[in-house]
Amino acid sequence: MAYSNNEQGNLLGKAKRMYEKKAEGIAQSKEKLHQLLERVTEKLHQVADNPTVQESRYYLETLIRMVKAYYKNEYRAFSTKTLVLVVLGLLYFVMPLDFIPDFIAGLGFVDDLSVLLAVFKSMQSDVEDFLEWERTKA
Repeated sequence: MAYSNNEQGNLLGKAKRMYEKKAEGIAQSKEKLHQLLERVTEKLHQVADNPTVQESRYYLETLIRMVKAYYKNEYRAFSTKTLVLVVLGLLYFVMPLDFIPDFIAGLGFVDDLSVLLAVFKSMQSDVEDFLEWERTKA
């Protein structure tokens, strides 16, 4: 079950309404960013065999690297608004109870990854700039 671009956008809007304030708080703290990344990495390892997660692993790993580079002060070429959006997507991924709870076999990660994909697409130029920076850094 995949979501269309419009449905992904609707999910992202709902996720923003649910988690934007929390994401803003996390984005303001290096410690909270680090904790979120640990939770995301742990969950990614736990669900690595899930086919839906495997399909979206590239997007997740890219967003993780962006946040790591940001909080390490290695890469700051995107706005705070973009950081909050990335944090929101990662936060949604680690929340066990969201629009489709993760424990529902076969469907539990579809909404998580649809939100992440919508985040990724909405900030495509920032992602491309980051990937170019990664390719060219020494």
